[in-house]
Amino acid sequence: MKKIILLLAFIFLSYQAKTQVSVKDSCIFSTMLYATYAYQLPGGDLAKRFGGNSSVGGGVQIKTKKNWLFGAEGNYLFGIKVKDEFSILSNISTSDSFLITTDGQYADVFLSESGFAVGLKAGKIFPVFGSNPNSGIMVSLQPGFLQHKIKIVNPNNTVPPLRGDYKKGYDELANGISLTEFLGYMYMGNKRLVTFYAGFEFTQAFTKCRREYNFNTMTRDTEQKYDFLYSFRFGWIIPLYKRAPKGYYY
Repeated sequence: MKKIILLLAFIFLSYQAKTQVSVKDSCIFSTMLYATYAYQLPGGDLAKRFGGNSSVGGGVQIKTKKNWLFGAEGNYLFGIKVKDEFSILSNISTSDSFLITTDGQYADVFLSESGFAVGLKAGKIFPVFGSNPNSGIMVSLQPGFLQHKIKIVNPNNTVPPLRGDYKKGYDELANGISLTEFLGYMYMGNKRLVTFYAGFEFTQAFTKCRREYNFNTMTRDTEQKYDFLYSFRFGWIIPLYKRAPKGYYY
């Protein structure tokens, strides 16, 4: 009976040794959850509307034993710089560029940038200059969808022309398909929490205004827009895999 128990224990531990992996010694399969942040500079038509913005979000991806990456990612975009902000609400402002509340006071109205980006990702890690076979130069391509608009905040809704659906006439909501390229470095540490990536990212988006009518220009905008984003992106990764122990004792 003792021999049978020892044999079963040996088979079980041998199986565990096969299913558990060592990041340091071999190229592994892993599911990865990650959070990411980027500071982005606009280009093209987007630069005519906004200044720099932040991008924060996260995603999930699978890393194969051949260092291929497949996943999905979503990010929220926000910024405080809106260009020509006085002209956007000029047709409901005074000659001094102030808005008036229902009780005849000057209104507090704040404009900012708001949007989001989602996409599917495919990439590869090239383990050069890496501390282990799972770290190295990382490249990826991400087709997706980009949306942005002017966020208009009027505390307590004291300006009638900015209430309800009227506000949509000034937000210049635009969206369309996008393509994002990334070039950087990914490090997978022997300790699970020491895994991250960083690098440069470039996004091209082909957007159109989705509002039927723009109140600030008193026209309908049907022009094709070419929006670009240049950014440095950092991501902190939590890899999910079974780590091999340093040794077995029988």
